[in-house]
Amino acid sequence: MNTNRLSQTHISILDLAIVRDGGTASQTFKNSLNLAQEAEKWGYNRYWLAEHHNMPGIASSATVILIGHIAAGTNAIRVGSGGIMLPNHAPLVVAEQFGTLATLFPDRIDLGLGRAPGTDQFTAAALKRDDHAAMEFPSNIEELQLYFSQGNKNGRVRAIPGEGLDIPIYILGSSTDSAYLAAAKGLPYAFASHFAPAQLKMAIAIYRNNFKPSAQLSAPRVIACVNVIAADTDDEAARLATSFKKLFLGIITGNRQQLQPPFESDGDFMGPVEEGALQQMIAYTFIGGPQKVQKELNLFLDKTQVDELMIATAVYDHEARLNSYRILSEIKNS
Repeated sequence: MNTNRLSQTHISILDLAIVRDGGTASQTFKNSLNLAQEAEKWGYNRYWLAEHHNMPGIASSATVILIGHIAAGTNAIRVGSGGIMLPNHAPLVVAEQFGTLATLFPDRIDLGLGRAPGTDQFTAAALKRDDHAAMEFPSNIEELQLYFSQGNKNGRVRAIPGEGLDIPIYILGSSTDSAYLAAAKGLPYAFASHFAPAQLKMAIAIYRNNFKPSAQLSAPRVIACVNVIAADTDDEAARLATSFKKLFLGIITGNRQQLQPPFESDGDFMGPVEEGALQQMIAYTFIGGPQKVQKELNLFLDKTQVDELMIATAVYDHEARLNSYRILSEIKNS
């Protein structure tokens, strides 16, 4: 086993634009830009933002605007969506939006696509999402690819800007369905193992075994998203992680809240039953000081052989969150 496989693996950031308790969306956006600027210095590969709606604790509903905000405030790091929930939007609009971003920020924009609504059923209806939208996801991808293609220059409907631009498309997923789709289309695959760990290994195997090369990609490429909370010591990381655990417990119980300050221990807000349910959801979460996080991430990489790690870090204090990402970059480069 390579003692530091992490040193050979790209690491990137997934930002959910989390609003902490007592905070504001405005401060969240400032913190996101600050993190992206520091991440660029630390050598992170990408900075992705995810589309969510009707969630008081997540401010990334206008994902395309946030991508532009982050790209405008940085110089080299790739910026993109992790992801855009394509069935919520007309493919032409997405092509025009990302065509505009790629024109403003050449060779820096990624388009990650998901099929889920990114919200509840009532908000999905308010978004004018069709009941059959998820089933149309594969054909919507093909329509989007057509708009990006140079061959559509004689089409009756064209994406301007967008046409002829090299905008990498990624398929996002949390189940084996997305694995088959990404493989069939020959596109890179990003799996949401930070909240849906159960099918990660099976999905990766399906994707790799069924992959068909495409114009975009000649061989399978897998990104796995995981949670990492690193600190100077194991104890401090465990304390910081209580905020993250309370946030995810709220998702399980339906009692969604903004990100809370750290608790003294897990026992302050959950019992054994809740803890068991939570651990199933956050199985791929790495919490600790530098040595512990490095060891556990390397074991994960050895087992999964993924090509890139996308890191989500829900920490209440912005400076502590920055420190977690800084520690991770130092681990990678050690």
